[in-house]
Amino acid sequence: MRNSQIIQQKILNLPQLQKQINRWRFQKKTIAFTNGCFDILHQGHIASLSQAAAEADYLVVGLNADESVARLKGKNRPVNDQQSRAILLASLIMVDIVVIFEEDTPLELIHFILPDVLVKGGDYKIEEIVGAKEVIANGGRVVINPIVPGFSTSMLIEKIHKL
Repeated sequence: MRNSQIIQQKILNLPQLQKQINRWRFQKKTIAFTNGCFDILHQGHIASLSQAAAEADYLVVGLNADESVARLKGKNRPVNDQQSRAILLASLIMVDIVVIFEEDTPLELIHFILPDVLVKGGDYKIEEIVGAKEVIANGGRVVINPIVPGFSTSMLIEKIHKL
């Protein structure tokens, strides 16, 4: 399929997301969830998203809204606005849905979705991951994917500033 409308159709609001989750649950499909700012997409993001997608039938990506990114990363971030970041994520084959959230953490979104698998990239401990205890209490599991060394948005921004 080469229809560019498919990309936009993968970016959902909460009511649309609820309908899709209900369809998948009715079909007995499993849902993985991961989240992040995804400000400048790089190899580390692709690896993490690919690994997350392998954990379930479908992958939902929670994307921090612009205001949330600024609070978390500083006043000069994000580099790319939330619509641009959402379109890039939605264009990836391994991503089934992108949903933008305003809060600093995806806890409300995790409560809303209650994924079968919560995936986080990095060197976290399960007890440090937002939403982990809720997912586990609901019968789900938490997966921590290792980060790809040498790739981070902050490092890319620093490199660009030095040019």
